Amino acid sequence: MMGRLAFLLAMLVLAGPAVAEHPAECRVAAHQIESIFPLPHVAVGIAAKKLNVLVLGAGSSLLPGATVGHEAYPARLQRALAEGLPGVEVKVATDVKPKRTAAEMVKALPAALAAVKPNLVVWQTGTADAIQAIDPDQFSQALDRGINISRAASADVVFINPQYSPRTESMIALGTYAENMRWVAVQQEVPLFDRFSVMKLWADLGTFDFYSATKKLDMAERVHDCIGRLLADLVIEATKPSEPHAEGGR
Repeated sequence: MMGRLAFLLAMLVLAGPAVAEHPAECRVAAHQIESIFPLPHVAVGIAAKKLNVLVLGAGSSLLPGATVGHEAYPARLQRALAEGLPGVEVKVATDVKPKRTAAEMVKALPAALAAVKPNLVVWQTGTADAIQAIDPDQFSQALDRGINISRAASADVVFINPQYSPRTESMIALGTYAENMRWVAVQQEVPLFDRFSVMKLWADLGTFDFYSATKKLDMAERVHDCIGRLLADLVIEATKPSEPHAEGGR
């Protein structure tokens, strides 16, 4: 296990300056982050030197106690984007309430879009739907509606799927909803931040102990720090021009 961890760390240190600046525990999962779809509205905001982001989420977008607004991943995302986009004014607003289903978030979305006018909606969902056993087709339809509403307001969308927890994985059918999110993301060409796989990798490697330390705020803050940093990497990467494909035989 330690040999595998050392190998991953060595490879990721060589991956490039942006990744190398992250804490080692974040770099372990950096290879899980991939953006195969562009974010054109984000690119417009960056070009205009003003990027507004709306985080639409539920309970796992928060941290308990007084640090809730300063140390949870939305605030970390704002700091990481500002660091990665020098000269760009970055503002991350949140519409975060516990236990909301995707359909309930869609109902709140138009008002949030009107208030924030974001270039990007970071949409974290799936857990409440799984807990409430919402019909998976209705879940997918809500995702489609949210994407269409956001794009009509000139905002791109990035999905964040449910967080991994070894305590609840066998109790809640998260897999069905995670797969539906992935399928909708592919159909609608929306980048997916695979938080579930990232956190499972951390658990498998022992980077974070989600069994005995789930109630420790310092560990939760470190996890949110990594999520914010890696999410910023995905957003920035998705705004870079794609390299032209070389024509074979010429």
